[in-house]
Amino acid sequence: MKKSNLTVRIGLDDTDHPDFGCTTYSFEELMGRLNEIKELKIIERRLVRLWPYASRRTRGNGALSAVVEIPLDSKSNLLACCKSWFDDLLSEIASYPDAENNPSPALLVSFDATPSDWYWEAVRGEVSLDDRIKEVTDSKIFVLSHEDQWGVIGASAAISWMPPGNHSWELIGWRADEKIGTERTISKKSIDEMSRLFPDTFMNRDPTSDKGIISPRTPCPVLYGIRGANKSAVESANSWIQGVEGNERCFKWSSHITNQLSDDHLEGTSSGTVISKPEVMKGAHATVKVISDQEGLNLVAFNEGGNVNKLLRQLMPGDRISWMGLRSPDGSIHLERLKLDSASPRNLSRPECCGISMRSKGRGQDLYCDKCRRKAEKSWIFDQWSPVGLDLVEGWSQPTPSNRRHLSMPLEHGIPM
Repeated sequence: MKKSNLTVRIGLDDTDHPDFGCTTYSFEELMGRLNEIKELKIIERRLVRLWPYASRRTRGNGALSAVVEIPLDSKSNLLACCKSWFDDLLSEIASYPDAENNPSPALLVSFDATPSDWYWEAVRGEVSLDDRIKEVTDSKIFVLSHEDQWGVIGASAAISWMPPGNHSWELIGWRADEKIGTERTISKKSIDEMSRLFPDTFMNRDPTSDKGIISPRTPCPVLYGIRGANKSAVESANSWIQGVEGNERCFKWSSHITNQLSDDHLEGTSSGTVISKPEVMKGAHATVKVISDQEGLNLVAFNEGGNVNKLLRQLMPGDRISWMGLRSPDGSIHLERLKLDSASPRNLSRPECCGISMRSKGRGQDLYCDKCRRKAEKSWIFDQWSPVGLDLVEGWSQPTPSNRRHLSMPLEHGIPM
């Protein structure tokens, strides 16, 4: 007689210290421990990035989850294994030095589907810890957590994300313990060649600055992350780059379905009219005021935004624009994309006659020429202005690859609607 199986969702967040550890590697260790359970099958692993402005965000702002299958009679073994692993984790992080954001891990195990709202609330705004803990507790989910419980927010979001058909993938390779803290040795040339050989990988290099962007700069266990459209692409690229002489070898690696490049953190395109001249602030960040749906807004383009910043600084009152961005805690909109829909007149002047501009006699009267005294209907001439010196995609500007959020979809993958 065939055994009945349980589908289980397991989520983890907030295991990393600013100077130590990484939630992705902690989750990899957990998966290794669970694989010791007889007949357990890991269906898929997921990595979700969450709201960038969360007051208690972790490094990378990512949470992990997995969907696994186990025999019905292995439920108690699964929970015991999770508890044993989590106790070891708490002992490890207890030895970390104090920091502004100490790890506050949470591990959630759910035997039922969870509300998709848990994901959407965490990817688009601030989530109340008390409210989320109550919701999770009411759902009868098995919870293991640090006393501060902050990881419950990310872990619950991770188990509640349902990947759409156009999800992306990231293969994460981790370093051996003795390598952590040393310089990573993955050549830029090999990253360039990998991107060429495996066109279904993306966001692994920044052609605008001629550098690879797969490796972090922090002293964490991650060697690199290879992003792509499907599992085959990232795993084939990983196999190839590991075969390049001189590149550092992965200690372990695993592929994850992700919400990266999804734009899930944004709520669509907005449009409005510019009502002020741009103001350039310290650090070359720029801001401009607009009216949109009878609401006054302050749009901010940081210097790191590249063409977004450059376009905003060329705007003038009367310009009609569209944008996509995040409303920050202070109410301003931090731009991720910007487009000029129609420009207000630039360089207004009167028509010329005899080599000089014609003059007006007054309200309601014609123009006239001081030299020949010719008259003409009152009118203005102006430049049909459009932004110059910018690399645009169908009129849209965006930051360079190395300055985009993990969640942001490149314009080359889809024009905002």
